[in-house]
Amino acid sequence: MSCRRSDALAFSLVTDINQAMARLVDIWDSIGIMEDQRVERMQTVKKHIDGLLHSMIKEEEALRNCIKTSIITCQKQLDTLCLELGLEPYKLEEDLTVLQMEKNLRCRVDSLLKEKNERLRELSDLKKQDEELCVTLCATPYYIPSGSVPSRTQLQELQEHVKKLSKEKESRVKVFSGLREDIRSLMDEMGHEPESSLERESICPDSDIFLLTHDNIKALKLLLSQLEMKKESLISARDKLKERATSLWNRLSCPEPESEAFREAAMSTLSDDIRRWRGYVEHLEELQMAQLEEVVDKVRQEIVLLWDKCMLGSEQREPFSVHFCDDHYTEELLALHDNELLRLKAFYEAAQPILEDLENWKRNWTLFQEFERKAADPSRFSNRGGSLLKESKDRAKVQKLLPKLEEELRNRVEVWEKNQGTSFLVHGQRIMDYISSQWEEHRLQKDKEKNERMTKKTETSQFKTPTKRALGSTYTTPIPNKIKKMPNMPAPRTATVSSTSSTSSSLSTTFVCVPGRPQLSAKRNKTTDASSGPRVALQEFNSDKKPVPISYSAFTSDLSRKANTDAFLNSTVKDML
Repeated sequence: MSCRRSDALAFSLVTDINQAMARLVDIWDSIGIMEDQRVERMQTVKKHIDGLLHSMIKEEEALRNCIKTSIITCQKQLDTLCLELGLEPYKLEEDLTVLQMEKNLRCRVDSLLKEKNERLRELSDLKKQDEELCVTLCATPYYIPSGSVPSRTQLQELQEHVKKLSKEKESRVKVFSGLREDIRSLMDEMGHEPESSLERESICPDSDIFLLTHDNIKALKLLLSQLEMKKESLISARDKLKERATSLWNRLSCPEPESEAFREAAMSTLSDDIRRWRGYVEHLEELQMAQLEEVVDKVRQEIVLLWDKCMLGSEQREPFSVHFCDDHYTEELLALHDNELLRLKAFYEAAQPILEDLENWKRNWTLFQEFERKAADPSRFSNRGGSLLKESKDRAKVQKLLPKLEEELRNRVEVWEKNQGTSFLVHGQRIMDYISSQWEEHRLQKDKEKNERMTKKTETSQFKTPTKRALGSTYTTPIPNKIKKMPNMPAPRTATVSSTSSTSSSLSTTFVCVPGRPQLSAKRNKTTDASSGPRVALQEFNSDKKPVPISYSAFTSDLSRKANTDAFLNSTVKDML
């Protein structure tokens, strides 16, 4: 359509020129202008038209050349921008006019220039933040070559880097603030004055005085730990002074209101508190020097009390016991007793877990012996209130607990002896030897009680001669109404023995005979706490060769081995009765 319109306009232009020339000719004819003048005038018209057209053509050619130059320039700019921004080269569409090509290239260049400027501005802001954070944290800045346009990936990584540093800064600020607050609090609590530049800077209110570096954090942590150790040392010193003062109060029998008033005095700093307690201890020690004899006697009482608490034997007490006979009361004698008291306290503190375990074992051992005593008492079966069931459960619990306690004691003692390089003695014995001796004493007591019962039963089970009856009468030993039945036990048989007197009257005696000893039932085994097994001869039971149990498990094994013998003897006596 555009080509047709331009062609029509060109044809119309030619027509208009022809009409204009024809009109000029008419005018010239009417005027009577000669041919030479007409030619001259027509050349003038032609010159005007040619000049106008030539001028127009020249302008259009200049425009075309300008567009071509712009295309070349835009293409070069576009290639450079694509390279700087890391983009693919721009490709123009096909079948485009020069004007369309120039327009597309120019728009693309403007777009890429805008993106380039945005990236450079964002890079500038991020680098500024990065530099500030890196200076504060003493970190390495994110590297982007200077003079280059960052890619989107680089900008995103830089943004993540700045975000990470910001979080790290917040974290370090929190750590720094906490450390400085703790240091300030410890110094105030101890009454400690700053001595080094680090201590002075750590309590300075200016929060920007420290760079948030790892080295500074380590330095503050080290300072805090040193102050904490110093605090513990001061508390330990104060507690020792308090303990010393309390000991002196008790020795000197100071008035209770005075000691309470001193304890409840307002506290300031640890250093002031230590100075206060030290002054009071010195005052009490001066009073102590005036009452040496009474004080030494009280220290001796404390030493004896600790000997008992530590369960020391006579051999362990003997080295210091000789000083108890010294009645020449001097400061040296008091110092000697004080040192021994401190040594015993340190030993008791170190051995307290073992001694507590041993006391626990002793309590359960006493319960075990009590249950054993009750088990031998036949009158306990008359109680039908459910106490037997509870007693049985408690006894089983104690029987299970004793081996565990012994094993725990053995392990604790082994560790203690390995660390201390010496044996742990209780009443002059090693702990496990002491426990073994308790079991052996218990076994001997059981054997003694059992032998006494056997002797008594043997004496009372002898047959007695029947009393003579009148002539003609017959005596029959009564048969018990109830005989304890055992599994596979045959029915009892009766036998009658008759004797004839001088008057030919017969006297008969009837006995109950049980053919053979019945097997032990499961119920009987459970009652006597003995496992079923082969019978043991009486000679073996009475033999003097008896193993010595060293623990609860050994004792129960020995007890189980003898259970069948007890059952056999008891059954034999019952059969005889």
